[in-house]
Amino acid sequence: MDKAQQKISILGAGLVGSLLSISLAKRGYNVTIFERRPDMRKAGAIGGRSINLALSHRGLKALENVGLKDKIQESCIPMPGRMIHDVEGNLDFQPYGKEGEFINSVSRGGLNWLLMNEAEANGVQIMFEHKCIDVDFNTATSVFDNGNTAEADFLFGGDGAFSALRNAMQKTDRFNFSQEYISAGYKELTMPATANGDYAIDPSALHIWPRGEYMLIALPNLDKSFTCTLFFPFEGKTSFESIRTEADVEVFFHEKFKDAVPHLPNLKKEFLENPTSSLITVRCDPWVKGKTALIGDSAHAIVPFYGQGMNSGFEDCHVFDQLLEKHGKINDDLLKEYQALRIPDGNAIADLALYNFIEMRDKVADEKFVLQKKIEKKLNQLYPEKWIPLYSMVTFSDLRYSEAIARGNKQQAIMDDVLSRPAIEKDWKNLDFEAIIDEVHQ
Repeated sequence: MDKAQQKISILGAGLVGSLLSISLAKRGYNVTIFERRPDMRKAGAIGGRSINLALSHRGLKALENVGLKDKIQESCIPMPGRMIHDVEGNLDFQPYGKEGEFINSVSRGGLNWLLMNEAEANGVQIMFEHKCIDVDFNTATSVFDNGNTAEADFLFGGDGAFSALRNAMQKTDRFNFSQEYISAGYKELTMPATANGDYAIDPSALHIWPRGEYMLIALPNLDKSFTCTLFFPFEGKTSFESIRTEADVEVFFHEKFKDAVPHLPNLKKEFLENPTSSLITVRCDPWVKGKTALIGDSAHAIVPFYGQGMNSGFEDCHVFDQLLEKHGKINDDLLKEYQALRIPDGNAIADLALYNFIEMRDKVADEKFVLQKKIEKKLNQLYPEKWIPLYSMVTFSDLRYSEAIARGNKQQAIMDDVLSRPAIEKDWKNLDFEAIIDEVHQ
């Protein structure tokens, strides 16, 4: 069957569903997206979750593949490192990678808007207010709550962590599924531009106030504001549950984030009125059933602490497009290869994201952690192909997530040994770096 005659249905007009539709439309497929929500663009404002996203190499590579990298980078703010704020307000800048390497702060809503427009410009039809309630895996037919049905040659679920397609798969035999909420949730706060119309703090960094069991972060926006996010326990002595009044908010923030308080004029109102949201990790296997397949958060929703949720979903689209180039058309062999490649990587980035919460809220302020980063930077300078820090493997390379975590675990075992040596804080520059590299490649 000719590609133009092949019908593709995609559930979800979010970031991943929209990008997948563009990729398939550019290859000549007849693509329709079904989105359960109204069109966010008609509200006249960027709706939905406003939490900023960190767009990095994997996501940019996928966007470049459909010709959108340059257009989207116009709306990005480069962040070459993290700025650590201690309790006293002292600052410590920690570069993410080498000179010239950076991640990008981008608005989720703004990016989604752009991708939907681009999808429609490429002939994709987006049907809003179509909530999927049932699926036929063998005929790729979707049933919607408004009574409509849609038949297709293939159906993709890009409809997020609570995917309707995955929910249908969960009711079938031999489908493995798990979901896990972490004990912390998040709440957004706003740091507006100054009276002079400038950024209140340095816009060339992702700001972190690490406080052990919780943290505040801030990412810059194009309008000179920052979107701040408090990641905080739901319950306990110090938690969303325990901070209930304006006085509670004022005391807590002045004690723990005092250098941020002058830049948060609506702090008390926003803390008490803005929603508190939960954070979930979803894993499942298989991702393919009949003529249907999961992609993005539908298959592997992760917590946001490695900044890879969107990037990993975009990489799903890129890998799928590469496989389409290899196979020539969407078929059973392509779908099987797609899930064989991506399931191990989805599980790996889920593990990495959970671990990085501990690193961001706690370890970035630890002297041994900072020392490790210095040693790893030196190793990378001396042996750039043989020692790549885990963060760089995940954020700035094409290495599969599953390979990155395997190499990272091996390197961490070596670093644990190095950091345990007597007087390492003083003598680290005199280490036998070649011997360390030899250990990696034993």
